[in-house]
Amino acid sequence: MGSAGRVVLVTGVSRDLGRRFARAAAADPDVARVIGVDVVPPRGDIGDVSFVRADIRNPVIAKVIVKEDVDTVVHMSVIATPGSAGGRNTMKELNVIGTMQLLAACQKAPGLRTLVVKSTTTVYGASSRDPAMFTEDMEPRRAPRSGYAKDVAEIEGYVRGFARRRPDVCVTLLRAANVIGPHVTSPITSYFRLPVIPTVLGHDARMQFLHEQDLLELLLHAIRSEVPGTFNVAGDGLLMLSQALRRLGRPTVPLPPFAVGNVGSILRSARVADFSPEQTAFLTYGRGVDTTRMRTDLGFEPAFTTDGAFADFSAPLAASGRPAERLLAGLADRLPAADPTPAGSDRG
Repeated sequence: MGSAGRVVLVTGVSRDLGRRFARAAAADPDVARVIGVDVVPPRGDIGDVSFVRADIRNPVIAKVIVKEDVDTVVHMSVIATPGSAGGRNTMKELNVIGTMQLLAACQKAPGLRTLVVKSTTTVYGASSRDPAMFTEDMEPRRAPRSGYAKDVAEIEGYVRGFARRRPDVCVTLLRAANVIGPHVTSPITSYFRLPVIPTVLGHDARMQFLHEQDLLELLLHAIRSEVPGTFNVAGDGLLMLSQALRRLGRPTVPLPPFAVGNVGSILRSARVADFSPEQTAFLTYGRGVDTTRMRTDLGFEPAFTTDGAFADFSAPLAASGRPAERLLAGLADRLPAADPTPAGSDRG
């Protein structure tokens, strides 16, 4: 690395974690400049980050990378929630087409040295046939047919293709467990913030979390250490959904599996939580990933365990439990009468 320091381009800076990472990178002594890219300007202070209003689906991104002498790209704009994107088709376009255009731009940038992509353990899916722990070499038990998980699988395929075409670039793919913390708004944090929490009867999902602060440290670590490859990243240990909910002290409503999808649509229509089929599968079966490679190869150790990350996230919530009988009654009214045939209930 030259003495002048790195020039880092960060996608997805209009969202909180993207904005906070761009600021953290700008404060790093080894980084000369940070360019933040998004379709809309970020809300809140971005410090020393130069903001470029650009859609990564548009080839203009290639000009930005070359003109600014970018040597490091951190791709953080893959989105999990159709609601925030303006619908599922737009979400798929932003995720998949956006990544393809970004990689095409990276392909044309001779000065590029490092590409870090924030992916997710959602790529492994969640089913009753899953292994206890997924390692990075394992495939999901059932290939995702739609939604965020399918986007991520496609995106990872394009990233691997880019890594083969540009062996001179260090490509690091980070499969993060659910990122959680006081400032995170995501499908899972919205779920835990519900005044009454629907659960799947007869199931207790295993969960792993990555604290928001650890995610920022992880991305900086990936830039500095330049270790290519794919890495599962999560805080140590597992937390059962039942343990998490007990800690929150919120009322729960256990529902038979066939009714959970209906709850999802009720919550979506009430704009309460972006509940997708993969979210429902995760809340039914959970997921565990092996993080050996994160420690041994990438050399990263999260400061928060899964338990500690959830404790930090839940502390302000546990203090603010609200009476929720009305929502419970509303849910009960809108659910269909028990139908013993769960046909198609597990389909994405």
